[in-house]
Amino acid sequence: MHRDNFQLLDQTVNGHPLIYLDNAATTQKPKEVIHSILDYYTRLNSNIHRGVHYLSQQATTAFEEARTAVQHFINATHQHEIIFTKGTTESINLVASSFGKAFLHEGDEVIISEMEHHSNIVPWQMICEEKKAHLKVLPIDEDGNLKIEELDLLLTKRTKFIAITHISNALGTINPIKRIIEIAHQKDIPVLIDGAQAMSHQPVDVQDLDCDFYCFSGHKMYGPMGVGVLYGKEAWLEKLPPYQGGGEMIQRVTFAHTTFNELPFKFEAGTPNVADVIGLKSAIDYLNRIGISTIAQYENELLEYGAQQLLSIPGLSIIGKAKEKASIISFILDRIHPYDAGLLIDKWGIAVRTGHHCAQPIMDKYGIPGTIRASFALYNTKEEIDRLVDTIKRVQMMLL
Repeated sequence: MHRDNFQLLDQTVNGHPLIYLDNAATTQKPKEVIHSILDYYTRLNSNIHRGVHYLSQQATTAFEEARTAVQHFINATHQHEIIFTKGTTESINLVASSFGKAFLHEGDEVIISEMEHHSNIVPWQMICEEKKAHLKVLPIDEDGNLKIEELDLLLTKRTKFIAITHISNALGTINPIKRIIEIAHQKDIPVLIDGAQAMSHQPVDVQDLDCDFYCFSGHKMYGPMGVGVLYGKEAWLEKLPPYQGGGEMIQRVTFAHTTFNELPFKFEAGTPNVADVIGLKSAIDYLNRIGISTIAQYENELLEYGAQQLLSIPGLSIIGKAKEKASIISFILDRIHPYDAGLLIDKWGIAVRTGHHCAQPIMDKYGIPGTIRASFALYNTKEEIDRLVDTIKRVQMMLL
């Protein structure tokens, strides 16, 4: 699907046509995204918001058009609810730091899940340690489903925040986040959703979800690296103190006192990553032209086919068997370390990810050192899955 738009895929690795199955780590970029970044640097390059000259005004317009595009893409109520960051990790750190400073106290509680990426674990550990609060963990079952029935047992009067991933990067599980948000809001507890793995795989409507914060990265949705988004409800963003100081987040500065800018600039300190924000808009335009639902349907076909073909291999076990999954398959091979398998698979020009996928608690739960992860995108094919299967069989013959 639309493979011709991805020039990087048209190459050989180790004498074999490249098969890129590491999309959960980062997606490739269509020509439109690359051209939009090149166009900015060759035609518009200027700092934004602060200049009255032509280039600054043009760059500012392009930058703010990107904010509007994000707003519409996730159906946010207001344009100023869209905060540009470096990525999901910075977005989560922003909320953990600012919320923690303002609302966390000794003895309070924050709930995350057992399947979180390190980026949605460590920031909460840090702020809980600083505030002497408690971090509690919602467990998963053997198939990789959240044990939603245990959420009520974890909630207490001291629970102040819940942070949950939308889709697990290590298991592919699609979590029932709308239900989690409903449960939390019944007790007036705000919820942050780590949407890094969701944006390119399914439609996201933050008003329908009713989440308080939603975070995602450009580079996992066919956009550039180094740019991401924090969506926050206006009421919460108004309450939170700034995360960083300097630049655009300032309204007025004296040595005696500083007042902060209005939303969204209150949380956008310093010169922003203008080119890549514009590139993010190009990626959104690209996804809109194809249709997220169309992409989801195609990727689900690849997921079902991939799982069926991989499970036909003796000695292969899939880790993560949730009923609702995105196009991620993590697996292990009997008596073969994932790293060794990954090195050999690469020799046939196939890019997969091996290791703990920045989700070490999941690997600890299953008692394994890591997995081999194949993650599919709109440009992958069933023929590429067939080549992966054949290659894994060759690896087994070599190592066993």
